[in-house]
Amino acid sequence: MVATLSEEQKTQFFHQGYLVLKDVVPIRLVEEARDRIKRAKKGESLAASEELADLVNLSDVTPILNEAMGDFDPITRTHVGVIKRSDPGDHFTPLGYQEKDLPYFGHGLHAEGLFTGSAPQQRAEGSDSEKYRRMISSGPRGDIGRSADVVGVNTDPLFQDPEMTNAVGSFTTFCIIPLNEQMEEGFGQTAVVPGGHHVLEQFFRWQLDVSGKIGPEGPGWPRFDYEAPNGIGHVYLPDAVQEKLIDLIGEQPECSFDGRPWPKPTPINMGPGDAAITIFQMPHTGTRNQFGTESRKNMIYRIRNKSRQPNHLVTGVSDHPDRGHWGEWLDYEEGNDPWERSKIALTQMWNEWEGMKEIVDREKAPIYEFDHVAVEDCGGR
Repeated sequence: MVATLSEEQKTQFFHQGYLVLKDVVPIRLVEEARDRIKRAKKGESLAASEELADLVNLSDVTPILNEAMGDFDPITRTHVGVIKRSDPGDHFTPLGYQEKDLPYFGHGLHAEGLFTGSAPQQRAEGSDSEKYRRMISSGPRGDIGRSADVVGVNTDPLFQDPEMTNAVGSFTTFCIIPLNEQMEEGFGQTAVVPGGHHVLEQFFRWQLDVSGKIGPEGPGWPRFDYEAPNGIGHVYLPDAVQEKLIDLIGEQPECSFDGRPWPKPTPINMGPGDAAITIFQMPHTGTRNQFGTESRKNMIYRIRNKSRQPNHLVTGVSDHPDRGHWGEWLDYEEGNDPWERSKIALTQMWNEWEGMKEIVDREKAPIYEFDHVAVEDCGGR
């Protein structure tokens, strides 16, 4: 019998945006993947390891996604998400705060597919425009000015399209497969905001409706926070989205020392044999592995429905498959506008979930409206 999601699971996935699939990966595959990691030589990349790709390719994850989402390219590259055990750190994160000053085991909620520059470890000085220029020049191509050719230290382009109207890469679903136990908070789990996918999708839709642009440097979403403690932090989620996530969570948020409130994410608790899927629009973050007895090992896959670009291979690791891994420009046949297709996918997130149509037609998503109201301070900011 082919593995599929039940109607109840699909309904939960629609409303929460993520789903834990229990015991869908044979323990034999988990053990082979762990053994391959143990055999790795110093400095060796495991991204192309067959043992890691097999966690999806040879498990029930593939038929489950084929039925719920549709066809996708077999995995050939894996994001090896290892987080070593650590205590709260003094380093500045991309948000511009020291890691020890962020709540929830190192808060870093973000939208996927965004440019990241190198976080200054000393306070950045100069005008906002000077700091902007230095940040976008910190990637592998250096100072080439503001353009869609700029690529971040995380391989993401500053803008996806030549016209610089889309600053968000996109795919269809995350799949996360743990190789060790992560059932207690503080073990390095991936964390999400259940229901937050509706907020982010509708914000993308609002941006597109009012300006034709999506993502940072579009309406309501500055790319950088020049008031961050290190002088320039990334704005990975706009204030209007953060505000609605706090309301959605429904409990008093923790604040950093400067009075800034941070939405509390929910850790995805799993163990070997389990897998989690999330829709692309889900705000998410890694967390600090403060209490684990070994490195947190999550194998992460970025999967796109084959129907969006049938002639292009998606390996499983890139969050911007409309471009090459390091931002190279790809060739598309005449009449195929990849940027338009991606904008549709970002703003109509269930279009690529072929087996979810009945649930999507039946269920109702909450409605969020956006303006330029700022997040209220906890005081002192």
